[in-house]
Amino acid sequence: MALADIANSRILIVGGSSGMGLALAKCALAAGAEVIIVGRNEDKLRRAGAELQNPALSTVAVDITQEAQVAALFEKIGRLDHIVSTAADIEGAYELLPALDLKAAQRVVESKFYGPLLLAKYGAPKLSATGSITFTSGIAAYRPSARGSVVAAVNAALEGLVRALAVELAPIRVNAVSPGWVNTPIWTFVAGDRKDETLDAMAKRLPVGRVGQPEDIADAIGYLMGNGFTTGTTLHVEGGHRLI
Repeated sequence: MALADIANSRILIVGGSSGMGLALAKCALAAGAEVIIVGRNEDKLRRAGAELQNPALSTVAVDITQEAQVAALFEKIGRLDHIVSTAADIEGAYELLPALDLKAAQRVVESKFYGPLLLAKYGAPKLSATGSITFTSGIAAYRPSARGSVVAAVNAALEGLVRALAVELAPIRVNAVSPGWVNTPIWTFVAGDRKDETLDAMAKRLPVGRVGQPEDIADAIGYLMGNGFTTGTTLHVEGGHRLI
């Protein structure tokens, strides 16, 4: 992570109570940043706060799919230097078409597309001119599985949004990080009881010989926050997954 570039900055991390977002929060706090974690689940937010135990950390319960809640969040939050979202609600979405529940598909769209759109709409006015917004797409847009049509489509749409926002919101920088297979709790919704088996099998196929860890993605997001000459870009952090 570009530690010197984020020291003393204020960073809002949506989805920061677990997985990649929590790893980013740890790194940012260690680098001397002030971190605000946003999530829907108050219990998870409390656990994250207890784990991190840092006076520079605060947590706020907000559902980013609800426009009024997002508007209220930024109304009271004050200035920011960076906004990051790793949030994704994919429960029930990894299904073949005959079994796909449209409501599950809509939750993916709301959490991974409309939510980021609202964060940009209301968050951009709070950012400094040298600030950044970073969203999380994913390898499904490039290597979709048979059950991953919804997630693949939403990831691709999010990357299109990033390019458009980089133009509209300039000089604020807008980027996406596209993780490959990363060992996070979200895999419970993808593979269920076969999570470890599934990840181990992919590790053997990847050129790097392992799946990702949350810290790998946190490091990539740190780069996107700290590099002032990168915007409208999707940074692929996937262990060579697109090559196989």
